Amino acid sequence: MHPRRRTTTAAIALTASLALAASACSGSDSAGGNKAGAGTGVLTVGMPNGVQANNSNPFLGTSAGASLGYRHMIYEPLAMVNMIRPDQKPKPWLAEGWEWTPDFKKLTLTVRKGPKWSDGKELTPDDVAYTFELLKKYPALNPDGIAYDGITVNGQSVELTFQQSQYVNQAKIIDNFIVPKHIWEKVSDPTTFTNEKPVGSGPYTLKTFTPQTITLTRTKTYWQDLPKVSELRYTSYNDNNAQTTALASGKCEWSFVFMPNHEKLFIAKDPENNKLWFPSGIGIHGVWFNTAQGPFKDVALRKAVNMVIDREKIFTVAEAKLYPKIENVTGLPLPAADAFIADPYKGKNLEVDVEGAKKVLSDAGYTTKGDKLYDPAGKQVKFTLTDPAGWNDYLTGLSLIRDAVKDLGIEAKVTTQTVDAWSKNVNEGKFDATLHWTNTGATPYDTYDHIMSGKHYQPVGTAAPGGNFGRFQSDAATKALEDFANATDEAARKTAMDELQRIMVEEVPVAPTSAGPIGAEYSTKNWVGWPDESNPYGPPQPTQHNALDVVMHLKPAN
Repeated sequence: MHPRRRTTTAAIALTASLALAASACSGSDSAGGNKAGAGTGVLTVGMPNGVQANNSNPFLGTSAGASLGYRHMIYEPLAMVNMIRPDQKPKPWLAEGWEWTPDFKKLTLTVRKGPKWSDGKELTPDDVAYTFELLKKYPALNPDGIAYDGITVNGQSVELTFQQSQYVNQAKIIDNFIVPKHIWEKVSDPTTFTNEKPVGSGPYTLKTFTPQTITLTRTKTYWQDLPKVSELRYTSYNDNNAQTTALASGKCEWSFVFMPNHEKLFIAKDPENNKLWFPSGIGIHGVWFNTAQGPFKDVALRKAVNMVIDREKIFTVAEAKLYPKIENVTGLPLPAADAFIADPYKGKNLEVDVEGAKKVLSDAGYTTKGDKLYDPAGKQVKFTLTDPAGWNDYLTGLSLIRDAVKDLGIEAKVTTQTVDAWSKNVNEGKFDATLHWTNTGATPYDTYDHIMSGKHYQPVGTAAPGGNFGRFQSDAATKALEDFANATDEAARKTAMDELQRIMVEEVPVAPTSAGPIGAEYSTKNWVGWPDESNPYGPPQPTQHNALDVVMHLKPAN
């Protein structure tokens, strides 16, 4: 399994909703079962992530709790956000409500009365405030780099203030885990704290831990109706094949693993019960071009390559029909990004257009001699496509792109590297083109910021871990991103977002290939109530922040 998929862009993942701009109402719409009739069943969960160290620090993306997803069963957020339907209002959780000032520089949280920590102590606004103090003090616990300013408690409310607008960070703030002050204030360094005996407010506690099997048991008391699942058993399988076998045999009931031949390997083993659903948020996968050096400095070549990529073939051959298609020319996945598509691009889809690509190149001064393409300076056009060895879906996609550009007379080759070498070269801008994912969020801001923000720009040779790996330089893009983040009304945000889409379409810093999936495989043999196309209450993936909400929806099949 690719590291990028352990928490699906674990990066990714903290999302928001436009509805966050308004004050949330009461928590009456929280998920839950029937406490009186709570079930006694076991749910088996797996991820193909290998041996795990005993680390349940909820803030660390490298912990076992993050890798397998069980941190979401122990620790809870202030609100649950539906990443695949970002226009939906978040579901109140530990916060009954919240309200932003119009400039998004002040957030008032109303903390719910009633929740308790698993050691029996009451969860209070002081715990919420202390959690944000941790994020403010320790950057390693605050991967989004949110600049918290004032943090104060007033009765049942917690007030957070900021120097800059937090419009684009709304859900990243209310989606944070809350931890108990009386435990964490005794920790000398929370950035290295392994938290082997986690105390949370969720309905499960850690029962046993081994390097490959972790068991959680349901608490006797919980502030919501108890979930029907009485025990969660997590297994960390050594690789995709072992995880696939466990799913097919029924040994594992819930996972997220790339499975090229899923119809034969999984669905056919139990057609009635073996299911998968791979919806997308707003993040994407695409070909990142190095715009600072080499052939892709020229926007004409970037446009031409974008025009010959066959997304349908990538969807079918490379992604095994698992990853949602990218269709709109802006690169924004639908339906998640429906509300953001600029008027000129509504209904405008990406299509293979070899003749159109040839004209773009010809108009830019490229020439063809025999079956070879030459740039305006008379140099044959060649480039290298690279990704890590073993990332077969990406490498198959690169091979399809390599074959597609032959129609333009371009000589491309596909090479592989180790993950570490590739990551280093991507961060330092030492590549021609590579398939890579983007960040995601409640609006396209996170995706476009990752691709083309000037704040992430570094010259070739200097690491740029925050994004803009292609060294794209556009004052207009940077300004539009800043305008969107700091706008005080929807009209200004729309103007800025429309400009970002124009730049994406006309300057092609990245050629989108597929939507970023937030999917899962699961079985309905023992448990029903999973999210799916007919009931998309959240992404189905077991490592996402809403995983607890999924478990709260489950009921015994019989």
